[in-house]
Amino acid sequence: MSELSDEALLAGMAVGDETAAVTFVRRYQRRVYGLAVSMLGDAHAAEDVAQEALVRAWRHAQVFDSRRGSAATWVLAITRNLAIDAMRVRRSTPMDPARFLTLGSVSQDESPEEAAEALDRHPGIRAALAGLPPEQRRALVLAVVYGLTAADVSERESIPLGTAKTRIRAALQKLRTTMDVTVSRS
Repeated sequence: MSELSDEALLAGMAVGDETAAVTFVRRYQRRVYGLAVSMLGDAHAAEDVAQEALVRAWRHAQVFDSRRGSAATWVLAITRNLAIDAMRVRRSTPMDPARFLTLGSVSQDESPEEAAEALDRHPGIRAALAGLPPEQRRALVLAVVYGLTAADVSERESIPLGTAKTRIRAALQKLRTTMDVTVSRS
C-alpha cells in the first residue's frame, strides 16, 4: 500500500478501505501535526487539530477532486482551517478595532508612563497600520482582531468576496513589508 499515490489512498478511503486509511494517516500525520503546532504553538491543541483533520479527510475522501489540487494541499488546507478555528476559540476576548488602531498612540487618558509602556509593547504597529489604505486597514482589523473570515468581511463591508480576500492579503503583505523594514532598521 505504501507505494500507492495519495490520490489512490484517498480513493480507497472513500470506499472504506481501512488499510488505505492507515497508510494515508501514517504518510501525513507528521506534516498535519507539524502545521498545527506551528500555527497554534500548543502541542495538546495541535494533537486535537491534527486528529480532527485526519478524521475529516477520512470522512470526506469521496469529495476530494485531484483537478483542484493535490491531496497534500487538500489535507493541509483542512488542517489550516481547523487550526484557525481553534485559534478563534482560544482568543479570550475580541478587541475593538478602534482600540487596535490606537495601540502605541499617546492618549490624553493615559499617564506619560502608561503611554511609554504602550509604545514599548507595540512599536511601529500604529505607524504601519496608518500607512495602509483605509479599506485595507479595516478589512485587516476585522479579520485579525475580530477573527472574521473573508466571507464575513465581505458581508459586513458589502463588498464581493474576492475584494475582501484581496484587501486582507494586500494589507498583510504591506504590513509585513513595513514591519520587516522597521525591524531591520532597528
